[in-house]
Amino acid sequence: MNLYIRLLLLFFKIKRNRDYQQLLDTVDIDYKALPTDCDINLHLTNSRYLAMMDLSRTWMIERIGLLKQVMKRRWFPIVNATAITYIRDIKPMQRYTISTRLVGWDHKYFYIEQKFHSARGLHAIAYVRGVFKNKKGIVSIEEMLEVAEFDGVAPILPAEIMHWKEMLEQKKVNNLPK
Repeated sequence: MNLYIRLLLLFFKIKRNRDYQQLLDTVDIDYKALPTDCDINLHLTNSRYLAMMDLSRTWMIERIGLLKQVMKRRWFPIVNATAITYIRDIKPMQRYTISTRLVGWDHKYFYIEQKFHSARGLHAIAYVRGVFKNKKGIVSIEEMLEVAEFDGVAPILPAEIMHWKEMLEQKKVNNLPK
């Protein structure tokens, strides 16, 4: 239930937003770990990290000025893969920030980095690989960049993303039917 409330609050925040950032900027959003976000170990439960990442990516899409265009074109984001590393727990009632940034793209996917941090330090870091889809299929990276009015140079993907991409490809190859 509290995720629906957070989603409604995010929609209100989006409605009031007048501050936009560049496509490759880091976008921050602040949260508080409510008791209902925590598990019996008294820390933010693993599944809540992923749910909060979804909300944070929606905020990023708004802040970089793409949300209206995405909605108008009836695109919807699809997560293809996620890798998360938990470093230190987030306690009940603790305030934390999720920093989200587009780190780059390849011929098909875009890659996003999301970091959970607070005054206590870094709590988790995640990478997300995804696409936008519409009724016709996957929206090309070129079309997405055109809609975002990005005419800069594509960033070089970090080494950890390149290793992750290779691991994802190996998973596919090693698990094909024989």
